[in-house]
Amino acid sequence: QAVPAGSHVRLNLQTGEREAKLPDRESGESDTREERRRKRYRHARHWVGWAVDVDANSFTSEDLKKALAKMKESEKAERRVSFLFLKKKFRPIEQLKEEFEKLNMKIETDYEIMGKLISKFNSSASTLDEKVAALYDLEYYVHQV
Repeated sequence: QAVPAGSHVRLNLQTGEREAKLPDRESGESDTREERRRKRYRHARHWVGWAVDVDANSFTSEDLKKALAKMKESEKAERRVSFLFLKKKFRPIEQLKEEFEKLNMKIETDYEIMGKLISKFNSSASTLDEKVAALYDLEYYVHQV
């Protein structure tokens, strides 16, 4: 089915049907570029949590600097929260190594294992089968990287 230009079209994933929303204006015309920009700023202002006058002629350099500073502050706060969450969720590798040593288990990083495999491959004391096995194992670890 043909729909007028400027209509919003979407696929409803629950029903599998395509849906179209007619333009909001009674005349059927889509919004002008300026009206779309103002709607976008109004919508963005709602999500960011600070008020900005959407008239482009009313912005001063000080207004822009203040808005940018607030954005940077909120971004720093978000990063701090995510870092603290990760810090609670994960433990440092040194602490894990100590705990595994108490259990008589040695933990090695991929980097350490790859170093041992390269040493085994370069060693003149290794047999051909050991070198081939080292290459296969090394291929696995390199693939992970």
